[in-house]
This record gives sequence, structure tokens and C-alpha cells, in this order.
Amino acid sequence: MEKLILREDFIKLGQALKAAGVAGSGADAKELILLGQVKVNGEVETRRGRKLYGGDQVEIKGQFLQIEPQKAG
Repeated sequence: MEKLILREDFIKLGQALKAAGVAGSGADAKELILLGQVKVNGEVETRRGRKLYGGDQVEIKGQFLQIEPQKAG
């Protein structure tokens, strides 16, 4: 499982897919999401603007991405 550490309070789903290297561009991320290939916390998500917070888990084609909160300090 890959981890993505937040720099802010949240990250949008499309941005997370690009940051994790799952999607090469915003258009690629949009296509994955619209095709129903992305789940957030076990449910299919069709909004690329969905805000992800620490503790959320994203699944893309059987691969998992764990969203980790920003480290304090």
C-alpha cells in the first residue's frame, strides 16, 4: 500500500491520483474516475474534486493508496 502524506488539510481526488503516479495528467485521472475504477473508503467515487483527508483510503484497479495526515511540527 502506497502512502500519500498531506501537505494541507486535504487533497482533491484527481490531484491525489496524479501525486501518487497513478494518473499522468488531470485528464487521465478524470477518465479513471468517470469509468468507475476509483473507490474511496470502499465506495465508487465519480467526483474528481472529492476532498480526501487523513485516514481516507483510495483503491484504483486493486491498488491501494492511504492518505496520511500532515505531520505536526
